[in-house]
Amino acid sequence: MTTEQFIAAKAVEAVKALYGADVPADLMQVQVTRKDFEGDYTLVVFPLLRTSRQAPAATAQAIGEWMTASCPEISGFNAVQGFLNLSLSNVWWREALEEVISDPSFGTLPSTGRRVMVEFSSPNTNKPLHLGHIRNNLLGSSVSDLLKAAGDQVIKATLVNDRGVHICKSMYAWEKLFDGATPESTGIKGDHLVGDCYVAYAKYEKEHPEAIEDVHRMLVKWEEGDPQVRALWEKMNGWVFDGFEQTYKALGISFDRTYYEHDTYLLGKELVQKGLDMGVFVKDPDGSVWCDLTADGLDRKLLLRSDGTSVYMTQDLGTAERRFAEYDLDSHVYVVGDEQNYHFQVLKLVLKKLGYAWSDQIFHLSYGMVELPEGKMKSREGTVVDADDLIEKMYQEAKATSEESGKLDGIAEEEKERLFRMIGLGALKYFILKVDPKKKMLFNPKESIDFNGNTGPFIQYTHARICSILRKAEEAGVKAALSADAVLSPKEIRLVKLLATYPQKVAEAAAAYSPALIANFAYDLAKEFNQYYHETPVLKEPDPVLLSMRLALIGTLASTLRKAMGILGIELPERM
Repeated sequence: MTTEQFIAAKAVEAVKALYGADVPADLMQVQVTRKDFEGDYTLVVFPLLRTSRQAPAATAQAIGEWMTASCPEISGFNAVQGFLNLSLSNVWWREALEEVISDPSFGTLPSTGRRVMVEFSSPNTNKPLHLGHIRNNLLGSSVSDLLKAAGDQVIKATLVNDRGVHICKSMYAWEKLFDGATPESTGIKGDHLVGDCYVAYAKYEKEHPEAIEDVHRMLVKWEEGDPQVRALWEKMNGWVFDGFEQTYKALGISFDRTYYEHDTYLLGKELVQKGLDMGVFVKDPDGSVWCDLTADGLDRKLLLRSDGTSVYMTQDLGTAERRFAEYDLDSHVYVVGDEQNYHFQVLKLVLKKLGYAWSDQIFHLSYGMVELPEGKMKSREGTVVDADDLIEKMYQEAKATSEESGKLDGIAEEEKERLFRMIGLGALKYFILKVDPKKKMLFNPKESIDFNGNTGPFIQYTHARICSILRKAEEAGVKAALSADAVLSPKEIRLVKLLATYPQKVAEAAAAYSPALIANFAYDLAKEFNQYYHETPVLKEPDPVLLSMRLALIGTLASTLRKAMGILGIELPERM
């Protein structure tokens, strides 16, 4: 039972005792008391006036008096017009802490029975992953873990866009300009080498416009199964897959299911034929196939080109149909940038016209683009920040900042290297995930690595500090325990109140598909602990009951921080 549910239940009892009326618990509006008023939770009494037949202030006063007299968990109240501000007793908060400590699954919500697929990453095999992909990957992986914590069964999926005009451009440039270069012969990571081909093509095309037609002929040959074109395609895609795998491993990203566009685009063609048979789609004189959405306030959408080749929409139709059939999904979440808002609006509408009722269960998690201080990135111009380069830069920033601050002095060199990686990745992930997904963001690597403020390293250092206290207590033979005699201070009650909101925060964040709510909860918890630790002795506490209680409290804080930051994919070190 949550605190709000407890107060609502007691308010129902109060109304029955005072006015002889049975009222439903859902009539009780309970909320956290505003900071400028005394109290922990507020009961809104306006919905009860018809029953009490009294003025708002009188009703609040009467209910407050009954609750403080009848409930040992409620220690006081103050009535402000139609609002009853209630203060919960030490007994309540000690029991609340005991409940959190005794529940190893605290923060993991009961199973919803829903099966959800989350598609993210979905890269093109013509270039390495870059900063924009990092936001996509971190957001998709975190949302997946968040939905799991909220009780959903989650399938993490990716669709590799491994065919199409953009892939052929890299292939064409490699044949024309790269003289048989391979990752082995050049020492260049495979996805980077293919990305170099893509950039080179863009420059070549400006001087040789006929290359556009050559590339398109290559695509047609690919779809016809030309052995030579297919062999080159397999070789270059293999280089890219190897490169992607290294980057995913560095970021801690994994998938339960990988789809490939070369497998799914034909499924889309079958649906296009189905739409033609139903009269939902039309074929133009040149052989191209369209869906007319003008009556729905949109435009005509191309589904097959005049030469029969597919477009992105074609394969997305086929992939969606296969996934819902394979997994009997209750929901499908696409993690894709806001530049594709229109695409997903069309996708849902076309699927609905094809008769798929589950089209309403498709959700586009639209996120804002990531920009650097110097502006927007452009793949064709080679101005992107590669993910691998950024991961390395974060390591170097973490190393420089840590050495400058002296935070890791006295730690063995091998352990330092591990911590530099952990801090650098923690800084990167937290800086990106603490921002509401819908917002565009400016990424500044140096700003993200700061041991103070709303950053990953600040939370990592806080966790390490708590672990240090617990180690010293263990070495001194002091055990963490919560006694019935323990009395929590107001500062400790503030920590317990914040802790107790974690399951609700998980539910809110999952409903909003926003890891940012979890990130900022973790920051608030770390900040609250640091203020508490600055003002309250822990290891120096002479009272053994209080000392054991404080160790139990901060140990619970550390485990909750690990759970929250784990949803963000961030490791917390035990030493720093």
